[in-house]
Amino acid sequence: MGQRQLFCLGCALLKRSRILVLDEATASIDNATDAILQKTIRTEFADYTIITVAHRIPTVMDCTKVLAMSDGKGVEYDEPTTLMNREGSLFGRLVREYWSHFYSVSQH
Repeated sequence: MGQRQLFCLGCALLKRSRILVLDEATASIDNATDAILQKTIRTEFADYTIITVAHRIPTVMDCTKVLAMSDGKGVEYDEPTTLMNREGSLFGRLVREYWSHFYSVSQH
């Protein structure tokens, strides 16, 4: 699974455009492969503008900015750590829910 995403990313590496748009680039990939792919994206595309549509929290944690959306509308936009520390933050709540679920699943 995820062959199409990997193929497209390989094409982007060869083309060397300055802007990279990723729409659920790792949705069909297991967590271990996702981690490798994210590391590759961060190193090989370090000087690029990267716009990522993602639902996995780890995918966006090292992004410069995060736009959290709800019902198709932008709710908040800032650095991930700033949003996580903001009281009432949608992104902060999503991060806490993700890690809570992650730890409960990993303990079973």
